[in-house]
Amino acid sequence: MATKPCCPACFDDRFLRDEVAKIKSKRIGSCGYCGTANAPLLEPHDLRDYFELLIGAYEQDPAGHPLVYWLKTDWLLFTHSVMDEAHAKELLGDILDDGQLVRKSFSPTAADPTMAVGDWTALRTEMMHKNRWFLDTPIKTDRLANLLPHLVVELGAADWHRARLLSGGAAYEIGQMGAPPPRLAANGRANPAGIPYLYLGSKPETAAAEVRPHTGEQACVAVFEVPAIRAIDLRDPRKHVSPFFLADSVSISQLRADLELLQRLADELTRPVLPHGAAIDYIPSQYLCEFIKKQKYDGVVYRSSVSDGFNLALFDPSIAKGKAVEQYSVDKVSVTVSRAPSP
Repeated sequence: MATKPCCPACFDDRFLRDEVAKIKSKRIGSCGYCGTANAPLLEPHDLRDYFELLIGAYEQDPAGHPLVYWLKTDWLLFTHSVMDEAHAKELLGDILDDGQLVRKSFSPTAADPTMAVGDWTALRTEMMHKNRWFLDTPIKTDRLANLLPHLVVELGAADWHRARLLSGGAAYEIGQMGAPPPRLAANGRANPAGIPYLYLGSKPETAAAEVRPHTGEQACVAVFEVPAIRAIDLRDPRKHVSPFFLADSVSISQLRADLELLQRLADELTRPVLPHGAAIDYIPSQYLCEFIKKQKYDGVVYRSSVSDGFNLALFDPSIAKGKAVEQYSVDKVSVTVSRAPSP
């Protein structure tokens, strides 16, 4: 029986979107599963080899969960609003040509513990409170280096924004809006004291929010043109990583085990930090960014903890070209609270 065509939007996976769709799509039209219009259409069975490799990282277990549960949870597949469990099971069954397999329960295959990147909780505690430069906690830096390419984002030449609050007097000129000189570079989320990076926001509101303004204050926001760069995208590692880049189920199992670490590393760059604790609390994220810089990447993209935009920590400020400065008034600052846990 012929199946309906599917499309990359059904899965929202960058490998299936960028690689497979280019090769296997033969026509444009409306998807038979998620309903996306004007989409590159694929025959479900054309994806069978990719998904058979992926489900090889799981084993049948009566106490487990259906495959769709794991693919949604581990890899954020089938995240389209239309692709609920029923629709996802239908599509996966058509891909595998096995409607019964998708109803059975599975659990992840255990990864090789000797390949683990390391205990990040123990490592961050040691570097913050025990040892700074010569660490006792083991971390497989070669393995971590091999994980970073899964998070690479190619950023084309684009405009980014940087803000400074006015403390009275004339507005800042563009030459005053860049990274501080080394001797004035304080501890930042990505940079150690004395090593200046350029922190940029994706839009003016993001840049202004990052300097923690009060209502009624004035801020200068500069536009910087950044050339095409290769950065590590830590906004949402679980969403950015695709298992379909890998060639065997063992590698997929290991990558799945390492995803939690990558998510923890991403959280380091958005963790709220009070100014008086920055010198200590920023150490783990500084360590991470120094390691990324050592691997020859240009910067790190991360979520903003105070706005709906995102930020770029640029390791070499000199490659950004200042273009213009505009002055803004801070009209409103929003605060949300939650009840603190009992001591």
